[in-house]
Amino acid sequence: MAEETIFSKIIRKEIPADIVYQDESATAFRDINPQAPTHILIVPNKLIPTVDDVTVEDEQILGHLFVVAAKVA
Repeated sequence: MAEETIFSKIIRKEIPADIVYQDESATAFRDINPQAPTHILIVPNKLIPTVDDVTVEDEQILGHLFVVAAKVA
């Protein structure tokens, strides 16, 4: 089983977060410790622990993160 992360819990709404966008593939939420006036994190809903764990099957979801970034911006 993949390791549980705080992001997984935010995606499932098990812990509170200011979610600004969510669909079946990605979730965007405000950082609780922002380093800029506006700091939004965008994560895939599928757990991909590291860049080394990316597969060919992840290509579409990773591209989708950029589409979400444009919508959120």
